[in-house]
Amino acid sequence: MILINLLPHREERRRQRKRAFFISLGACAAVGAVAVGVWYSVLQELASAQDARNGYLKTEIARLDTQIKDIANLRTEIDALKARQKAVEDLQTDRNTPVHLLNELVRQTPEGVYLTSIKQTGQVVLINGVAQTNERVSEFLRNTLYNSQWLERPELVEIKASTATAASRDQRRLFDFSMRVTLKRVQGAAASASAPASAAHAKAG
Repeated sequence: MILINLLPHREERRRQRKRAFFISLGACAAVGAVAVGVWYSVLQELASAQDARNGYLKTEIARLDTQIKDIANLRTEIDALKARQKAVEDLQTDRNTPVHLLNELVRQTPEGVYLTSIKQTGQVVLINGVAQTNERVSEFLRNTLYNSQWLERPELVEIKASTATAASRDQRRLFDFSMRVTLKRVQGAAASASAPASAAHAKAG
């Protein structure tokens, strides 16, 4: 009977397996280290790129904030200029307002109505007068309401009967009245009213 001793061969194979295991373990560790290093480098690149984008965004936001402030300042200046322009236009209109008021009252006052006092407070005008009949006062109110380009919102304050002595010493029954009207501030009306005056002045020249 032949006996074969396999112990050294098995030991040798066991040692080879251990060596192969440790070699593969070392290779895996090396590969893992390389992968970790590569991933760390990628993360660093991504972080650097994100920091660069954040810096660019901060710069652009700061620039936009400056532009927004400039726009706000421009709007403030534009509003101030518009307010000044309106003030100048209002002054130009108000300068001619008494003339337009008197002309308009002459045109809109019907026969049989006599004005005794005119008082202007801002854009409101208080008119006192004497009328022959109530119908004359109503006609005056209608004229200022529908036919006037400078007067609006007429309001009758008071009307009462009074007795006045005529030149012929006859006693006539008259009516004292007071009313309010509001002056229009219309640029178009001012232009249309001033155009005939300028044309007449040119013809006279």
